[in-house]
Amino acid sequence: MGKKYLNAKAKIKDDLYTIEEALNVIPEISTAKFDESVDLAVRLGVDPRRPEEVVRGAVNLRHGTGKKIRVLVFAKGEKEKEAEEAGADYVGAEDLADKISKGWLDFNKVVATPDLMGVVGKLGKILGPRGLMPNPKLGTVTFEVGKVVKELKTGRVEFKVDRDANLHVPFGKVSFGAAKLKDNFMGLMGSITKLKPASSKGIYIKSVAISTTMGPSVKIDPSDVRSVFK
Repeated sequence: MGKKYLNAKAKIKDDLYTIEEALNVIPEISTAKFDESVDLAVRLGVDPRRPEEVVRGAVNLRHGTGKKIRVLVFAKGEKEKEAEEAGADYVGAEDLADKISKGWLDFNKVVATPDLMGVVGKLGKILGPRGLMPNPKLGTVTFEVGKVVKELKTGRVEFKVDRDANLHVPFGKVSFGAAKLKDNFMGLMGSITKLKPASSKGIYIKSVAISTTMGPSVKIDPSDVRSVFK
């Protein structure tokens, strides 16, 4: 741990923070020379080994993430034109699949029309492990490509619980300030809360923490979060 990290850590109290306190302390522990991302980490009371308890979803953040998102769309004909007009960075079909199969991965999100999933499916071993595979549950396999492209470009984030029942999701930049970060935090946590599986018993939101890219985590009192999202 470097000196800057330790100095930032020293500013964090041992007690759990309220949501407001945690967001207000973020600028104080940001020490990097660049505009750091602010990330959310949540431990859930679910068993990801059970398919019905795999928490997965997407939400449109009110103020975006502050990151430049490069969107690739598999589409043809009118849908190809629709994707381009919506701001997609790359649009095509077999030509893009061929480039990807040769190692090209200069994009962050992938959308596909249902009729081209046969082409996309062959790329599963490449896109899947990187979390780039289009998925109907997340709305990225759709004929509404224009709508989805716009959402992805302006701040839509996707999340999925890992094998240890944790979620890790970016929800803004330090430069956003506490007010905008709070808007994004509330939208994200609200979406996560609504996705509680019916089979999940006991406490659903077990722990919550936020952190900057290079900084230590700030632990939020989960009871404060649960009281807001009853």
